[in-house]
Amino acid sequence: MKKKTIQELQLGDVAKTTVKVTEDLVKLFAEVSGDNNPVHLDEEYASATPFKSRIAHGMLVGSLFSKLLGTELPGEGTIYLEQNLRFLKPVYLGDEVTATVSIKELLTEKNRVYFDTVATNQNDDVVVSGTAVVLAPR
Repeated sequence: MKKKTIQELQLGDVAKTTVKVTEDLVKLFAEVSGDNNPVHLDEEYASATPFKSRIAHGMLVGSLFSKLLGTELPGEGTIYLEQNLRFLKPVYLGDEVTATVSIKELLTEKNRVYFDTVATNQNDDVVVSGTAVVLAPR
């Protein structure tokens, strides 16, 4: 795991991760979160929704930001303070999602880092966007 203190961070620093949304991933997330909504788990049910097929949990995609912040930028020792998310498009099983965090503001005196958080699918459609605030490791 990497770790960067606030003094080592710069505006515009970026971290990315790409994940393929699989049946197993959706089932594991449902198990961990307790969110067993059939739109995620039951194809017959999902086919009757506006999505026409099963979709991944929005927070599954949101959790990719947590992975990046806690392991890459700033990394080990980072404390999540705030996250807002807008779910703009559905993520279907089989989609490949790229999550990106980029530093938009540094408050050195308060040890706070503000991030833009964006997830796109394999077609470069933005599926989730938002912002995050963290305490940088010391």
